[in-house]
Amino acid sequence: MRLDKFLSQQLGISRALIVRELRAKRVTVDGEVVKSGSLKLTPEQRVEFDGNQLLQITGPRYFMLNKPQGYVCSTDDPDHPTVLYFLEEPIAYKLHAAGRLDIDTTGLVLMTDDGQWSHRITAPKHHCEKTYLVTLEQPLAADTAAQFTAGVQLHNEDSLTLPAQLEQLEDCLVRLTISEGRYHQVKRMFAAVGNRVVALHRERIGAIIMDEDLQPGEYRPLTEQEIASVGMPGR
Repeated sequence: MRLDKFLSQQLGISRALIVRELRAKRVTVDGEVVKSGSLKLTPEQRVEFDGNQLLQITGPRYFMLNKPQGYVCSTDDPDHPTVLYFLEEPIAYKLHAAGRLDIDTTGLVLMTDDGQWSHRITAPKHHCEKTYLVTLEQPLAADTAAQFTAGVQLHNEDSLTLPAQLEQLEDCLVRLTISEGRYHQVKRMFAAVGNRVVALHRERIGAIIMDEDLQPGEYRPLTEQEIASVGMPGR
């Protein structure tokens, strides 16, 4: 990659402004001041701006984040803070959520800059399973699990939901696994059977399970096994 393009990505400024910074001798490569943005970087070279190293990104990135309430999963929102706030990574703005959560929903969010990988999670044809811990306003009705297995009719939807697995943990606490990603689906499914979701926490996406060691707002890189699990047959 050309040095000026790399600096533009890292610093979030135009290439025209990069020319000014180079002329001001603020950029070094392997300890030597460089004034030309046309230099072709190699992955081994160390680039510094004002003495601070800028890390080169050599491949796609994959993270799991324990999303707290009050944050949106978009990369830019004028009204609410985004989950990018938590990611202390180079050019974090290049990352996106592979399957978003509502602002008041907590739990597992996968962040990546690999569009094909995230598509295997979000594309409806792949039926990627997602598991949620759901707190309800009223005790679970005896027939709700059977209704969810058969499929329920959501408001303003033409087709029934696909079969979903419901496990009751307490009177008002359940674990729900769905294989679709319709708009506000979990909340709308319970509304369709006369109940209301008061808290929602995602525990699992495909074979990737929320790391119990991650506190709200914390994140970690995915393991090679977790990355590879996306798109595998049966996932």
